[in-house]
Amino acid sequence: MKIEGRTFAISGGASGLGRALARSIVSSGGNVAILDLNPDVANPLIAELTPSRAIFIPCDVSSTDEIASAVSTIKEWISKTNYPLGGIIPAAGVGRPGLIIDKSLQPADMEGIDFLLSINLRGTLDLVRQLLPLVASTTPKDADGERGVVIMVASSAAFEGQMGQVAYAASKGAVASMTLPMARDLSRFGIRVVTIAPSMFDSAMTAVMPDKVRKGLEKAMEFPVRAGKPEEFASLAKQCIENPMLNGVVIRLDGATRMPSKL
Repeated sequence: MKIEGRTFAISGGASGLGRALARSIVSSGGNVAILDLNPDVANPLIAELTPSRAIFIPCDVSSTDEIASAVSTIKEWISKTNYPLGGIIPAAGVGRPGLIIDKSLQPADMEGIDFLLSINLRGTLDLVRQLLPLVASTTPKDADGERGVVIMVASSAAFEGQMGQVAYAASKGAVASMTLPMARDLSRFGIRVVTIAPSMFDSAMTAVMPDKVRKGLEKAMEFPVRAGKPEEFASLAKQCIENPMLNGVVIRLDGATRMPSKL
């Protein structure tokens, strides 16, 4: 599918992996709708990409009502630009480590678990389901009848979650596991589904990691021995958009990293 002439909605698009992808899409001739909570980061990005090519929509993906409002804004915007919605990229995510039960025999805080799941899992699924009608109602532009693509973001924790990552691994494992059934649901509409599962990448989430944790993670890396760059994620996501044979698959982007049980 060609990026040029289409709009792509990216949650968490103001920073990190989503920000890099937004830049890549605009440079390839597409428009981006950036759903995020941080106007201080989003507004300078919109100015960089130019307001005619990008729009910032404040949105908490854990709120169904806020997503619905964002969908209405996107619908109005694409009607003005004549750039139909071609892609949905739910990249908003949080990490909140915590043992399922600690050494004092206190179970994990359910409020914290709900917060993480509401963004990483529920927010992903809710954003996708509400935006899909805008993609499914577009007119195909190629012989395959393709209308668009959904690119979800999992994590290496979906496969090798470490100690303290029960809730996080559950959220990302669920995203990975729903990739194929979602692709099967959407095949009749000419919509593909791909999930990218990165290891440690430079992002707002990893920026707050202590040096000890970061160095411990680096010991599990094969090559290259460093955190991934957002531009490397964006490069793969761009290929997921453009290559019609990528569908129903979870792609690990991890430099052969396999996480140990603990650091």
